Amino acid sequence: MKLHLAAVGDRNQFTGYGAGYVVVNKQRYERSIVVTPEALHDGWNVTNVESMDPSALGFLLTLKPEILLLGTGATHRFPSPVSLREFAQAQIGVETMDTAAACRTFNILMAEGRNVIAAIIV
Repeated sequence: MKLHLAAVGDRNQFTGYGAGYVVVNKQRYERSIVVTPEALHDGWNVTNVESMDPSALGFLLTLKPEILLLGTGATHRFPSPVSLREFAQAQIGVETMDTAAACRTFNILMAEGRNVIAAIIV
């Protein structure tokens, strides 16, 4: 699916998604990525919710978001509550959803100026 959103300057936005890929600023990615309004990290080596290890989650914590959107692929999957404990302790909101919903939600929150990151599992 292709998304349409008014231009938001030089900030990152999802411009499309589909089976096995997402598109950020018209650049296609076929592996898991982490997107902030200002940066894109394409070395996030997570292939599914179960493979999120402490280092993958720790990296997300270092970005200090207000909200973490976790896109879990084609289907909505929940990570272990224990794995997200540090986010709660840091008062970071975590929302899990399928990847398509995470892409759409990121664009909305980013356009509102929120400190949001999207960790997208492809």
